[in-house]
Amino acid sequence: MKLLFVTNNQHKISEISALLPQEVELVGLSDVGIYEDIPETGDTLKANALQKAEYAFSRTNKWCFADDTGLEVEALGGAPGIHSARYAGEAKNSTDNVKLLLKNLKEIKNRRARFKTVIALIYENERYFFEGIVEGKIIDTPIGTEGFGYDPVFIPIGYNETFAQMPLSLKNTISHRAKAINKLIEFIRIYTIKQ
Repeated sequence: MKLLFVTNNQHKISEISALLPQEVELVGLSDVGIYEDIPETGDTLKANALQKAEYAFSRTNKWCFADDTGLEVEALGGAPGIHSARYAGEAKNSTDNVKLLLKNLKEIKNRRARFKTVIALIYENERYFFEGIVEGKIIDTPIGTEGFGYDPVFIPIGYNETFAQMPLSLKNTISHRAKAINKLIEFIRIYTIKQ
């Protein structure tokens, strides 16, 4: 069976392909001729993930899934949340996003935060959702060179390193995205076993 991942990020596609049962062939947007930016106008991560999945499904009629991720900081009322990628502007500049986050947290003692990923799957005309959350805290100064986005300022609970200091092999076992993907993979495994 073929499953469309609503992304053009080949690294993400390869990473997830390696985790799926052999019977499942994962393809990306470019494989089905979709190159345009897909709208994300929802007011929740779930709404954005579903919007992207619906967009791809309406153009391809293929079973597909999409994800959306946000950093939710308790002292900022859950911000940046769905605006995480564009927190400091439309340029989606990670360095600027981190700088603005740290500026907004200056003098604030409560640094509790969490990363959240929601996956929307369209499968046999049904909609399914899978969520992954990792709790942690925001530190004052970026540390580490791995990862992307807010990884240099986020330390997950139970660890002493930021996501940007961790080897990818460790991050991929504890991250919000990994937790959501594992739920999706378990669902697909159960489905393919039934066939």
